[in-house]
Amino acid sequence: MSALSPKPPAELAREFGLKSDEYALILDRLGREPNLVELGVFSVMWSEHCSYKSSRKHLAKFPTTGPRVICGPGENAGVVDIGDGPDGRKLAVVFKMESHNHPSYIEPYQGAATGVGGIMRDVFTMGARPVALLNALRFGAPDHPKTRRLVEGVVAGIGGYGNCVGVPTVAGETNFHSGYNGNILVNAMCVGLADADKIFYSAAPAAGLPVVYFGSKTGRDGIHGATMASAEFDENSDEKRPTVQVGDPFAEKLLIEATLELMASGAVAAIQDMGAAGLTSSSVEMAGKGGVGIDLDLDAVPQREEGMSAYEMMLSESQERMLAILKPGREADGRRIFAKWGLDAATIGFTTDTGRIVLRHQGQVVCDLPLAPLSDDAPLYDRPHLPPKKPHRLALDEALAPADYEAAVVKLMSCPDMASKRWLWEQYDRHVMADTLADSATGADAGIVRVHGSRKALAVTSDCTPRYVQADPYEGGKQVVAEAWRNLTAVGAEPLAITDNLNFGNPERPEIMGQIVGAIEGMAEACRVLDFPVVSGNVSLYNETNGVAIPPTPTVGGVGLLADYGRRAGFGAMKAGQVLLLVGESRGELGASLYLREVFGREDGAPPPVDLAAERRNGDFVRGLIVSGRVDVVHDLSDGGLIAAAADMALASNVGVSLDEDTGLPVHAALFGEDQARYLLAVAPSAVAQIAHDAAAAGVVIAQAGKAGGSTLIVQGVLSLPLERLRQAHEGWMPTFMGAGV
Repeated sequence: MSALSPKPPAELAREFGLKSDEYALILDRLGREPNLVELGVFSVMWSEHCSYKSSRKHLAKFPTTGPRVICGPGENAGVVDIGDGPDGRKLAVVFKMESHNHPSYIEPYQGAATGVGGIMRDVFTMGARPVALLNALRFGAPDHPKTRRLVEGVVAGIGGYGNCVGVPTVAGETNFHSGYNGNILVNAMCVGLADADKIFYSAAPAAGLPVVYFGSKTGRDGIHGATMASAEFDENSDEKRPTVQVGDPFAEKLLIEATLELMASGAVAAIQDMGAAGLTSSSVEMAGKGGVGIDLDLDAVPQREEGMSAYEMMLSESQERMLAILKPGREADGRRIFAKWGLDAATIGFTTDTGRIVLRHQGQVVCDLPLAPLSDDAPLYDRPHLPPKKPHRLALDEALAPADYEAAVVKLMSCPDMASKRWLWEQYDRHVMADTLADSATGADAGIVRVHGSRKALAVTSDCTPRYVQADPYEGGKQVVAEAWRNLTAVGAEPLAITDNLNFGNPERPEIMGQIVGAIEGMAEACRVLDFPVVSGNVSLYNETNGVAIPPTPTVGGVGLLADYGRRAGFGAMKAGQVLLLVGESRGELGASLYLREVFGREDGAPPPVDLAAERRNGDFVRGLIVSGRVDVVHDLSDGGLIAAAADMALASNVGVSLDEDTGLPVHAALFGEDQARYLLAVAPSAVAQIAHDAAAAGVVIAQAGKAGGSTLIVQGVLSLPLERLRQAHEGWMPTFMGAGV
């Protein structure tokens, strides 16, 4: 050890994020002290980011199978069958969501850009061509000194990378809260299409096969990135800037085409992208999953910098790199394809039958480890957890009516969470590839991307309401899944499956672990009832600074299928004279509501309960109306309740709305309550009676809520708000915020 590092291994282990008992476990597994390279390999493979050592026990509670699921969690991305394509081929949708939180806080442009690049590699590694990108962004309070710079950098990074690669960014969400002041969240999602019978996996199938590196050269960027992503921040976090990777979207585009061509050639036996922990994780995972060993010659690795050590090469997280195990005799095919696309490539080793990873550098063996302790036998914790105290339910008779209803609605619709994000999404190319049917600009609850050359389309959404999860992790976890299911349903799609990104604080604190367990159990229950399995995901823990954790944010990415995109719905085509129908029961739930926070500065109360049977019943009914062609204007109710949904529809359609004031509830509860399982429909007057009859037969609560017309948002005797005034406030917040100080 002394020849490679002046520090004793136990001290280095602590610096690398390994606990003293974990280091003792390494000594027990090896029967000796590890050298620097071996210690680095253990540190990244046993990091929270790679091993899921605090969450694996609870992740097993998720339902992960279903009649359409081809591949669930455990691979680079989930795979779901979507039936025949335009030429009779069986098609599959491949998707995954992943975090790049810590890197994006330290270096927002590159952190966000490489998050996009990394999630795309997870998808095309499975054999799919990326067709859509989404993102879920959480920033600190607008008045925090870092927020504006972070927003600017993250948005530029997402747009700069996705636009250059040529994949449309079609949906997402952006929230602001002081709880993210010291630790923003950048969750990126990619969706791709593949032949269902041509999915590629990472497990090495046999010994004696060549291991081929291709893509960009390896540099010193990103070293120990996985370890950084598994640690809390403090006042010295900016010093971690060297652990942030640097992306090259043009290299990624070449890598996509070369990878898909290599797969089509039939030369690939197994393949894995180099993501977190770089060459270490890709080689360990491929050999470990296949039950074989792997022997690598690091002198053969294409290197961007001179004098790189074995330690640096193994832990670098340089971007746009892949590792493939080729079939016997197919190396020439690989060389031809890599040369065509101008990529660096080299055969750097071979698989073995030893069950070990052996690394050679400059004529010496610098690492010789059994694979089992690095993967299957990594630490697995059942951490103590404290169930959060159940919050009180706010009573309807609490004095929560606003002093001025018009001012309250304007404030709600122009608050940072609800205000238009046009400034943001106009920086994203939403229509490249020419298959986008609905995106952030088109007034729909989900992005919609056509399956090229067919009548089918994919609907995609990302959702989370952190304030609900903060108040009650179990109910909030149910709501996260239910809202994703509802957003897909609201455009007419059959919800297929979800990917998730579980963002929490330090799991070693029982109260944080209680949030994690509660949210997972709530999500799992919703997935079971809604037949909405989890097929991929990511866990991002230790999201806190100086002991202050982020609000619990288990983001869900949902994917649905439209059998015929001609039968779809949005909320931007409402017409004057149409009647508004409210589907679902309203009880005026104001606990943990956006209204309560923005108008009264309160963040207390129980979140709205989620009745999953009602979600299923109401959603199936609404989807049936859309698919049968009877309804094409639909909006789900969520943040801000009925008045916010009506305002969204009015602004998107440029048509006023008059809401009925007599609902049987206090006016403020009826307008701002965030009860779940609800949708607002706009239909012709002649259709109302039949829809009401069918709803009654299906056991669905439905009521007339108002009508469309004019140019004002009206609640008789309560408010009369010109749309133009509302639009100026709604559209004006974000540009004003981003222009401040310029």
